[in-house]
Amino acid sequence: MRIFKYITELDCFVVNPEYKIIADQLGLTEWSEVVWIGRFFALDNDYGEHWFDNWEERDALEQQAKAIGIEYDDLLVINPKRFKNDYDGPTHSDLERKNFWTDVLKSLDLSIDTIIAEAIKLNNEYKEVEEPYISDLDEIITKLKNKYQQ
Repeated sequence: MRIFKYITELDCFVVNPEYKIIADQLGLTEWSEVVWIGRFFALDNDYGEHWFDNWEERDALEQQAKAIGIEYDDLLVINPKRFKNDYDGPTHSDLERKNFWTDVLKSLDLSIDTIIAEAIKLNNEYKEVEEPYISDLDEIITKLKNKYQQ
């Protein structure tokens, strides 16, 4: 399943509407449907949930986005500085990192099994700490598997 939709005229992304629905159904949406994915990109670190904290970049695109019917909060702009840590580098320029991550996100395709596995993990964690969880997650998963694993 394609996770992101690239908006050429804004040079940014939004979450693919189909994935957005699935993430919501499975309880994967925190402040964004892609927070959990960002953690993987940040060496499986919670810092990754902030991979699209890019308010200044969003501000610059707000009027253009509104003109084509995209909400400000839906804009996901690559800020190349967020994709380096200065630990042992960087070894690439901001432009090189931006181009690389744009290509990666344009092509990011996750299997329904990977998405479901994350939902099960999170739902089980929520149950253990007595947070709200999805009691009928198994039914939702069955429906999604029937739809996407044909």
